[in-house]
Formats: sequence, structure tokens, C-alpha cells
Amino acid sequence: MNFADVVARLGMYRECPPLPTVVGYEVVGKVIKITEGVEHVKEGDRVVAFTIFGGYATHVNTDARAVVKISDAYDTGKALALAVQYCTAFYASHVAINLYEGDKVLIQAAAGGVGTALVQLCKLKGCKIYGTAGSAEKIEYLKNLGVDYPINYREKDFDTEIKEKLDVVFDSIGGKTFKKGLKLLDFGGRMVSFGAASQLEANNFFQKVKFGLSFGFYHPVVFIMNSRTLAGVNMLKIGKHKPEVLQYCMQSVVKLAEEGKIDPHVGAMYPIDQLNQAHASLETRATIGKIGVFWK
Repeated sequence: MNFADVVARLGMYRECPPLPTVVGYEVVGKVIKITEGVEHVKEGDRVVAFTIFGGYATHVNTDARAVVKISDAYDTGKALALAVQYCTAFYASHVAINLYEGDKVLIQAAAGGVGTALVQLCKLKGCKIYGTAGSAEKIEYLKNLGVDYPINYREKDFDTEIKEKLDVVFDSIGGKTFKKGLKLLDFGGRMVSFGAASQLEANNFFQKVKFGLSFGFYHPVVFIMNSRTLAGVNMLKIGKHKPEVLQYCMQSVVKLAEEGKIDPHVGAMYPIDQLNQAHASLETRATIGKIGVFWK
């Protein structure tokens, strides 16, 4: 499960088919049928797959390039995290931009699924990491994860706590948080935006307009003069229009996982009849790492 599932359920995800529909972007299971020409997996293989909607089901059809074989012994919850969250993090940090040893990096919502993945990938590159989270429990989690400077955003403003310019900001919150993060970028800095979780606070038309305006307005010349980069990440679009890039990301994260270089954290796995509880935990930001649902 991913935060995008909540956004889709609330009717706020413009890519989602009209409700009622079947959402869900990732599955782990067995291949029961392949089409002619598919050689990297076979019937009976255990796989992790990226699905463009339709994941909340016992059976799903997806592009073969979005399917990667995974060991039978690999934990299901961890495998689920690889499809969307780790692919998003990998694309954001290895495709959309480059990371370099010593980069000073800020990761918003660092205790979430994508946040956890970004922390681990940035650590592999030797980055100095600032990470935000909203509870004492999550701050402790970030310390154990290896974040150099965890910041509780409910108690402190990250833009005043960080006393130096940053090379990279990974933002999944949007609005004012995006604007503050952009101001922290050094010359040559990279801003990577892959979500707008704070939009859930906008409950009517006027609040939605206010939220949109809160990002700020930026002229391209400002980015040119400061050699800064703004990169957007939408893995749904990549899956639809650049499936070979998605395949590269999925193969890369599965390889890193099998080598033990990354290790997804599973916060909870819910039986399908507790799907509403799983959504509630995501919507209230009570989760740490990955959560998922399973059929008994």
C-alpha cells in the first residue's frame, strides 16, 4: 500500500479512473500466465510487480517489464516495498538526479516507505542526511536508520534547524514545505518533488487554491543563474510511458535487496478484511516504513 491509495480513495488523484475502481500499484505473488516472448519470468515464479491500478485483487494483469522474479524466501512485506516505494526512491536519487559522496541531503517524511528507501540509498552514496518526521517514535526510528540529523517537524521548523545550504532536497509534502526546502538549496542544488501529502488538509475549493499558491512562483532564469535543478517524479507516468526505465529501477532495487545493501522496514501487514484500518493508518501518518494487505 502507498499514500497514493489514500489520495485515490478520496477522489484527489487525477490519474485514477472514476470511482468505484480497483486501486493498488504493487503486488507480490505467483505468475500464472505469460504471453509469447516473455523470457525473464516463467509460470510458477514468485515475483514482485508494479501495477497501474488494480493491485487490490487476487489476480492482476500487468506489463511483463514491470515484473521481476524474487526469491521464495524473501519476506512478502519487504518485497512489496520494492515495487513502488523503493523504485520511486531509486528513480528520484539515481535517474532524475545524481547523488555524490558528501552531498548534504534533506528527506521529508523520512520515516515513511519512500523516505526509508531514500535514507538507505543516500547512505550507500555516503551522503550527510537530514530527515523530518512527526513523532518521538519516528525520530528514534530515524536515528536507528542512520539519519545524521533527525528533525521533529511538530516541534521545530526544519528550515531554521538546518544551518547550512543543501545539495539535495527530496520533498513529498508540497506547499509551504516545498517552498522552504527550495530556499535551502545551495548553488548547483537539486530539488526532487514526488508528492504533495499536505493537499489532504485542503477541504474545499478555496483551500485547494491556497494550497496551490503556497508552492510559490519561480522563473526559469532563477534556476539557470544558480545552476539549480527541479525534478518531478511520477512513477505512474514512468510505468505507462517509459516501461523500460521502470524495469531498470525494479531490477536494480531487487538486486540491492538480494545483496543485503537495502532492507525495507515493514510496519504492518493487514488481512484484506482490515483494509479500512490500513487506509486509516496511512491517512493519519501513523505508519513507519511499509504497510500492506494480504489474502489468507
